[in-house]
Amino acid sequence: MWSINRLSFLLLFLTLTLPLQAGLFGINPQDRQEFVQARETFNRGEYQQAVVELSRYIYKTKNIKRREARAYRLLGLAYEQLGSPEKALEVYLEALEFHKKDVPLLLAAASLYQRTELTDRSIDLYEQVLELEPNNLEALSGQAENYITMGFYSKARQYYDIFFQLNPQAPAVNRARYAFAFLRQRDYPNAFINITMAKLENPDDPNYWLLSARAYKGLGLLQDALADLDVAVLLAPQREDLRAIASMWLYQAGNYDASLAKAQQLLTENPENELALFMTYMNWQKMGQTAKARQQLQKIQALGKDSFAHRVTQRLLQEKNGQKPQD
Repeated sequence: MWSINRLSFLLLFLTLTLPLQAGLFGINPQDRQEFVQARETFNRGEYQQAVVELSRYIYKTKNIKRREARAYRLLGLAYEQLGSPEKALEVYLEALEFHKKDVPLLLAAASLYQRTELTDRSIDLYEQVLELEPNNLEALSGQAENYITMGFYSKARQYYDIFFQLNPQAPAVNRARYAFAFLRQRDYPNAFINITMAKLENPDDPNYWLLSARAYKGLGLLQDALADLDVAVLLAPQREDLRAIASMWLYQAGNYDASLAKAQQLLTENPENELALFMTYMNWQKMGQTAKARQQLQKIQALGKDSFAHRVTQRLLQEKNGQKPQD
């Protein structure tokens, strides 16, 4: 049995050495307060000041093992908010040199690579996350998006399949991107199912109605496709491309009068819409009105835009004039 004097001495020793031990184990109250202050600065939206405070907090120690991953991540986010993705990437990559398995850091860097179109690097980092956490939802959806960007739709679907198994109530944007992958593979039934689910959750997004219209068209249901396009136009009346698409689909279906009417309606609002002019040319040509058709080509040529429609028009006019088209 210890005497009361020895217990008193032990308590006194612990009291005197606890602050020192806390410092040795990285739980320095002053350091913690500095980080909290920097985080609050970031949360107030004072990103330039947050960069100053976080940089001071991170680099004041020469011991890189004590430089915290969370501080690096917040510093990178501050640079992102300031519109400096290059600086943010520098921060993330430096941090990953000695926090190689920190998932939030890996995700931050992977997402930034994705948004700056460095897809290969993003794929590599998301794969590292999935090796550590196979069911990480952010990495699964991020990887799916990377493969959609690269046009590898089967690969994208593999990641989205797992993502939706784990998260069937995922946001509409993910469901819409899943539908897009099916659509690009001409799997119209599954594209329709998934885009319908996205529309139910967010019925105010015109892009969802456009995707739904494309799925309907793939299923051979043109009138339903046109009806969904009409909804998209109501939601985004400034989107001239939507009405031009309707004119093109009607033309493809052989309904030249309706296609022409759509194109001409668009031209009353914007006489310089090249796609509407071109669709007017195509319809007049099919209806045997060659002089009127030629006028539309001349209008496109007169606009002088450096566009695909202008280059096609130039070639068509050369052919009609008996000239050899120039490459």
